[in-house]
Amino acid sequence: MICRTKRVKLVALPVLIFAGAAWFALAQGEHQLDAEKIANASGTKATTKGEVVRIEWPRNDVPLKVDGMPLKPFAGLGSWAAFTPAPHGAMMMGDTVVFEDEVTPAMDAAFANGLEVTALHNHFFYDEPKVFFMHIGGHGETEKLAAGVKDVWDAIKKVRQENATPAKRFSGDIPKEGQIDGAAIEQILGPKSQAKDGVVKVSIGREGTMHKVKVGEAMGLNTWAAFSGSDAYAAVDGDFIMTGEEVQPVLRALRKANIHIVALHNHMIGEQPFFYFLHFWGKGSTQELAQGVKTALDAQKEAARATER
Repeated sequence: MICRTKRVKLVALPVLIFAGAAWFALAQGEHQLDAEKIANASGTKATTKGEVVRIEWPRNDVPLKVDGMPLKPFAGLGSWAAFTPAPHGAMMMGDTVVFEDEVTPAMDAAFANGLEVTALHNHFFYDEPKVFFMHIGGHGETEKLAAGVKDVWDAIKKVRQENATPAKRFSGDIPKEGQIDGAAIEQILGPKSQAKDGVVKVSIGREGTMHKVKVGEAMGLNTWAAFSGSDAYAAVDGDFIMTGEEVQPVLRALRKANIHIVALHNHMIGEQPFFYFLHFWGKGSTQELAQGVKTALDAQKEAARATER
């Protein structure tokens, strides 16, 4: 009887250890992703390296020169997305090659599919035509993420199908210099405006620390918007300073207001909290543009309140 009991324990122990390890692996999301499903959902070939499944799209549809030299896709002109197991399906991150007229459609497609835009910047100098890189991310059901990436890439392809050559400016008229009512903009945005050379500008400061030194608006920690042209038809450009939790709500709010995102990156190293900055551009009446910026400010405040709860 004693021997049989010992044998049962010796057999059961490895089983329990294995079951426990399997449960822990499942809880950690360490399961194998189905590369074929990702390939089918994304409409392109998928490759596997370890637990990561990767899809790629070389941008050879637009000839590009950097510093006068024709650049091949393998030298850094490839869009890609990589998927790795996560507790609730998969985590995806990727980089998307975008020419200037492709940025807004690609970003809108990303948001429509629940993806995040995590950076927008250049990788080269003296590139002809100018090319940018939009980094994306997401987590959830693997096939939905892959389908979302496909929609982003399809939005880019649609732009190039309609016009093989990247555009040199945004659609719409060019604003002409005229009168801008700073008081009306202040009424919408709140802070006191400044005016110089026909431009009306509003700035909202923020505080933080950098290398244990307090820094604020005068050191560049500010959200601002500058209005050029006339009240009837103006251009707005500016900058939003955001913590990580605020980035996606602000991006989405600006896009809903038809204001273009032209950059998303950091400005500093070593600051607390860590800040991100986005740069924007839009055209329309000053009232429409100011209201659009206001919706982004409201979305930012709501995101900040949510993190404090």
